[in-house]
Amino acid sequence: MSDTESGDVTTAVILDYLPHGKSGDDRPSYQKPAIAYALTEATFDLVECTLTEGADLNIGDRVTIKPQDEQVESVTHVEYDDLTGASRAELEYVVRDIVENNEQRFVDFYNDAQPISLRLHQLNLLPGIGKKLRNNILEQRKRGPFESFEELEERVKGLHKPKEVLVERILEELHDDDLKYKAFVRREN
Repeated sequence: MSDTESGDVTTAVILDYLPHGKSGDDRPSYQKPAIAYALTEATFDLVECTLTEGADLNIGDRVTIKPQDEQVESVTHVEYDDLTGASRAELEYVVRDIVENNEQRFVDFYNDAQPISLRLHQLNLLPGIGKKLRNNILEQRKRGPFESFEELEERVKGLHKPKEVLVERILEELHDDDLKYKAFVRREN
């Protein structure tokens, strides 16, 4: 279990904060609730949070959305195309921070990845990892689990920037809703 999720607690990182609501909302500004777009840390789910009156959040803040903290009134799942431009611009930085702050969780992906089918392995979902590099990773992990991204890069010849490879895959899964296999992005219930 990730350190960003315990029991039924779900945290998210704010991607954009709209204190005067959505621009497309025709109601007068005093009637529009504040909105925030966020990314859940455990499942990389994109959400829109309707905020309570007086909520004060900034981009990069962490907020508890399950159970909802005092600043969150309601939470709705959204798709990448529903995000504001500012949310999209912030997304890569937030994903990178989540991966860096939970290094062991993501190193364990390399340690625990399994075959999806006879012809496809979870490691092959990562950009730049073909059959040869996948086999190198599998051979090295037989000798012992990887403890860090640095060790992974040292032990697996040809694997450069393993953290960046994961960030790139997570972003691909967030952008493309039609991907057949997703290793990281899961919609919360």
